[in-house]
Amino acid sequence: MSALTSGGGGRGGPQDGEPPPSSRASLPAPPSQPSFIQYHRERIENLVLHLGEVSQLTIRTASSIARRPLEIESTMQQLESLGVRSMGIVAVTSLFIGMVMTIQFAFGLQRFGGVEYIPRVIVLSFCRELAPTLTAVIVGGRIGSGMAAEVGAMNVTEQVDAIRALGADPAKKLVLPRVLAAIIVMPLLSTYALALGTAGAVVICATQFDITPNLFLSSSLEAVKLGDFFSGLAKTPVFGFLIAIIGCHFGLGTRGGTEGVGLSTTRTVVAVSIAILISDFFLTKFLFVFQSS
Repeated sequence: MSALTSGGGGRGGPQDGEPPPSSRASLPAPPSQPSFIQYHRERIENLVLHLGEVSQLTIRTASSIARRPLEIESTMQQLESLGVRSMGIVAVTSLFIGMVMTIQFAFGLQRFGGVEYIPRVIVLSFCRELAPTLTAVIVGGRIGSGMAAEVGAMNVTEQVDAIRALGADPAKKLVLPRVLAAIIVMPLLSTYALALGTAGAVVICATQFDITPNLFLSSSLEAVKLGDFFSGLAKTPVFGFLIAIIGCHFGLGTRGGTEGVGLSTTRTVVAVSIAILISDFFLTKFLFVFQSS
């Protein structure tokens, strides 16, 4: 009788290692994929949220300028970190961009017999667009990601909370020195990139197209005016501000340990590049209207 009972139980019950029917029925269903409209609506809402947070951080940073202490020492440290340590990458990129652009323009102008216009086109392009914008995009990725990683690590390790607990404002202690340093550094790096890019173009013109350095400089100075130089230089403080404020914004919003720090740096590089290119369009339109009026 006991054998029949055990055998019947073995045939009618669940097999060894299988969960009972009640537990299988209680498993949650996989989450449904959002629709196309829901996905893009969430992306737009996140974008608006980030823009609002950046605006609030900008207002807090601007209102803390006049409050003591002035954070001069921190600003000088950021100037060294953002400016001096970025000169190497600016030198390499601007020098080779000048060489490449010279070859590209010469290839196109040779078809129309306009090789003598190479210096004018190169220097004018560097003054108005290449030196400020490309320098901001290349250096901005380095500076912005560094700020996001540094501030994000401080936020993850609760150093930002400690600053608040001591009665200080993180926008004053962390954001303001980086914003001021980036605004000061970017015009200097842009001028440095213009000089080296022009030097690269002079070398290529002298070695491949029989344009002497004296002819290069005299021809370019005939076409380029001070207004062209200052129209490009005027963009760089705006680029520096965008780089610093975006990097600090993502750094202060870092969550989730080291993984969150890596995610913040990635988002910073993408956001900084897009912000620079969009702002460059509006600044160029504004400067053209201002110069023509």
